[in-house]
Amino acid sequence: MEKQLNLERVKEAMDRKGVNPATLARELDVSREAVSRWLQGKSLPRPDKLLKLALRLDLQVDQVIVRPDNDSEPVVAFRKMGARKTTKQHIAHAKDIGRLLRRLVPYLPFDKLVRPATLKKPNDDYRYIQDVVSKFRKEIGVRPDDAIDFHHLINRFGELQAVLVPVLWGKKDRHENALHIFLPDSMTTWVYLNIDSEIHDFKFWMTHELGHILAPELRGDIAEDFADAFAGALLFPGDQAARAWEHVHAARSEGAQINRIKGIAEASLISPISVYREINKYAIDAGLRPLSLDPAIYGAAKNLSKAYHNVSTTLFDDNLPGADEYIDRVEKLFQSPFVAVLKQYLIKEAKGPGYIQSILDIPLLDARELHRHLA
Repeated sequence: MEKQLNLERVKEAMDRKGVNPATLARELDVSREAVSRWLQGKSLPRPDKLLKLALRLDLQVDQVIVRPDNDSEPVVAFRKMGARKTTKQHIAHAKDIGRLLRRLVPYLPFDKLVRPATLKKPNDDYRYIQDVVSKFRKEIGVRPDDAIDFHHLINRFGELQAVLVPVLWGKKDRHENALHIFLPDSMTTWVYLNIDSEIHDFKFWMTHELGHILAPELRGDIAEDFADAFAGALLFPGDQAARAWEHVHAARSEGAQINRIKGIAEASLISPISVYREINKYAIDAGLRPLSLDPAIYGAAKNLSKAYHNVSTTLFDDNLPGADEYIDRVEKLFQSPFVAVLKQYLIKEAKGPGYIQSILDIPLLDARELHRHLA
């Protein structure tokens, strides 16, 4: 089994000793970039550096490394930013977070005996997906012609016993807009949502994650294809796509067609690209001529996003939120038990900010502020 750095213990020891990455790099005679990669879970120190790291932090060598338990390995999936690639390092880092989340499982307020219903044989066949979203809409009380609202999705996450973890990850130096972690040993699901995201894309990422929850046995590209198909159809189902196809085809120019798609997208607060793709899926299934608006539709979607605030700006009035405001939004708007569960664990186990930094993947200064409010 591949050894990995015990990020939580190392960061807690660094905090306790007052050692920052720059100091560590100087004392271990390595580059700051090397230390940064260690603390991000992207690489493991060489044996000699590992020993020096343990000695500097007053830890045993076996305390600064962990050996994954492959029998209960966390299952992770990413909602990526554009065409950015998910690397082995990204996957390893996400699994490290999953292992740390296991400690919070006993504090979750969910039914420990009954697993929420999932789909029997999930696949991305168009007719099958339409049947699934039709049933799903009935269950959440949304009619076929209505737009899906955020509260419909948030409520459903709770009903499916999934923990929402809103995070402020920004857009630079990240490859993911959302992170899905399923822990097979406890059958719990954790969904990280980057709220520094365009508001017209946010519903799609949320519904994409719901797709993963409904089909936990799917893996890799098959899982991503199903989640994408489910998300698009739930937000813009076949009946709406059929009417949109007629409405858009009636326009005489490409520009007019794109403007009609933008109008439909704005009304539902979803991306024009989602509308465009669902119209074409319907057309292909019905034997009709699909729209041909590439690549102009992508530029139009980008321009539409520029006219709106992103999610975090909308939630926090264009200010960087303090810990108290962040906690309030997580609990009230996202109706997530995450903060309450985290608080119980921190107090009972007397854990420091290093644990918060590791599971939220945030700077230590932010973790310390959250720790002051929770513990």
